Amino acid sequence: MDKRYFTIGMAGHIDHGKTTLTKALTHIDTDRLKEEKERQISIELGFAPLYEDDELQISVIDVPGHERFIRQMIAGVTGIDLVVLVVAADEGVMPQTKEHLDILRFLGVKNGIVAITKIDRVDEEFIELVKDDIFAELTGTVFENAPFVLVDSISGKGIAHLKSLIIESLKDQQMRDAGGAFRLPIDQVFTVKGQGTVVRGTVFEGVVAEGETLTILPKGLIGRVRQIQVHHKQANQAFAGQRTAINLTGISKEDIKRGDVLVSSDHFTVTNTIDVALRIVGDLDYIVKQRMPIKCHIGTAEVMGRIVFFDRNELLAAHDEILCQLRLDEEVVTKRGDRFIIRRPSPQETIGGGWVIDARGEKYRFGEKTVSELEKKKKGTPKERIISALLEEKSLSFTQLIKRAALEEQTLKEKLKDEAFILYNGREYTLQAIVLNIQTEMKERLETFHKEYPLKKGLNKAELFQGLELDYPKGLLEYAADQAVTSALLGRAGQFLFQVDFKPHVPNNWRKRTEHMLENLKIDGMKVEYLSNYLEKAGIPDLLVHDLVRFLEEEELVVSLNDQFYWHGDIFREAVKTLRNGTEDEFTVGEAKDILGLSRKYIIPFLERLDSKQLTKRIENKRRWQ
Repeated sequence: MDKRYFTIGMAGHIDHGKTTLTKALTHIDTDRLKEEKERQISIELGFAPLYEDDELQISVIDVPGHERFIRQMIAGVTGIDLVVLVVAADEGVMPQTKEHLDILRFLGVKNGIVAITKIDRVDEEFIELVKDDIFAELTGTVFENAPFVLVDSISGKGIAHLKSLIIESLKDQQMRDAGGAFRLPIDQVFTVKGQGTVVRGTVFEGVVAEGETLTILPKGLIGRVRQIQVHHKQANQAFAGQRTAINLTGISKEDIKRGDVLVSSDHFTVTNTIDVALRIVGDLDYIVKQRMPIKCHIGTAEVMGRIVFFDRNELLAAHDEILCQLRLDEEVVTKRGDRFIIRRPSPQETIGGGWVIDARGEKYRFGEKTVSELEKKKKGTPKERIISALLEEKSLSFTQLIKRAALEEQTLKEKLKDEAFILYNGREYTLQAIVLNIQTEMKERLETFHKEYPLKKGLNKAELFQGLELDYPKGLLEYAADQAVTSALLGRAGQFLFQVDFKPHVPNNWRKRTEHMLENLKIDGMKVEYLSNYLEKAGIPDLLVHDLVRFLEEEELVVSLNDQFYWHGDIFREAVKTLRNGTEDEFTVGEAKDILGLSRKYIIPFLERLDSKQLTKRIENKRRWQ
């Protein structure tokens, strides 16, 4: 996309000529409300197209200057790329001028031009005094080196120069991100007869097109883009940096309010607890106390809440960023890097502002340890933030990572190519280190298990995962186990997992007794006693019997005829060979009895075992060799 889109704002004290200057620049009167014209002040935000060519499109927001309309002023300034600070030559810097400067600083607006208006009302000497006053106020701020332009909106003096300067200032400026997911904080909602619900705002990021389905957060309402307008002209798309009006179908005007956010994806976080880096104004009138009620302006939302400090209980002055938390009464839509303003609700004053460190704040303990953790979170590189999120959650989808790490989609895609990160099951990401930790835990568990139960092959997955599922998702455990088998870190036999160098065995302290028991079993041949008798005579304890018998069966050292009679493995195999050699393809129970010389007490269980091993198949009163 070659064309770039910007929105500039007019800011300054009431009655310093912002609206008149906007009209002189654009030939559009942005005071459209009856009350505004009657009272000659701006109440709502005013918008107008300033300039457009093949490379640039520039819009103007006329921000209300009156103290009572600070809320609308913040909503407008939040989306601007350059500010024209308007100061009347006949009054100079006023209280709202200073407050607007603070707000602009907190919202991160760095590109500015100072327009000294109404120059025809004063002489040149007075203008120089006003310039000195403004320069003193701007010293130490981001507008310290901003150019000054002298204008008179009525006579037109300096207007062409100001417009030219605005255009030149934006030519080299980077526009907002049009590559990420679409986001538009709503600052106006209205209806148009025959069209339905229309929302208006500045596109923060991304691109929106006609026909797209969008979500309104935080409510989660779904609507479709019926029509897009930019400066009252229909458009197929709207881009980051543009003022736009979007006609939505499927949503009524009553369901939307200023402060809601129109988005195209589920990448955005809805939250009421935000970790922030806060700076305060230089001349607070009142002490800011722990958990004091505040009014938070973020995006175009204005919500009540409380400020929570972790290293102090109050402040009146601070030169550095304060890492703290905002706990809001309502949910807002935000992500890392978003700017905010906080104000005291009564008596009203701007306290400060800053940027969002983490939109998913949690409740932390008071103390330096929490501040230290917030500092790490604040300074973290994209890779460090991804690692931090995965260490905390163990496994996250791409969409969840965008929210947790607060990264743009393309940035996250690039970072996830690092070998430190693993995509498993086609949907979830984890860390190579986490997989290795899981595999180490599995190996250690199996080592302990083998020592305690040397007769068993190993643990089935359900048993091995037990307890680990409290810390890791089951799918991640499955992946770690599969990778451990593939890399020969662990072995697998059916449902059992075991250490690769492990073989089931009789414990050394019971080996001789087991061998003695097997010898006696073999001596008795096919006419054995109950197995329990042999175990008892050998002195095998009851606690060992179950595992020992299962081990002997798995090793084919014994074969069970039923739950009471067991033959030595060699005897069983010899009996099968003798019977097969003495019969045709089919044989009866009587024939088997005669060949092996056994009573029904032994022959019936023996033949049933042949059936279960699929060596034979019973057909009515006969059996056929398989």
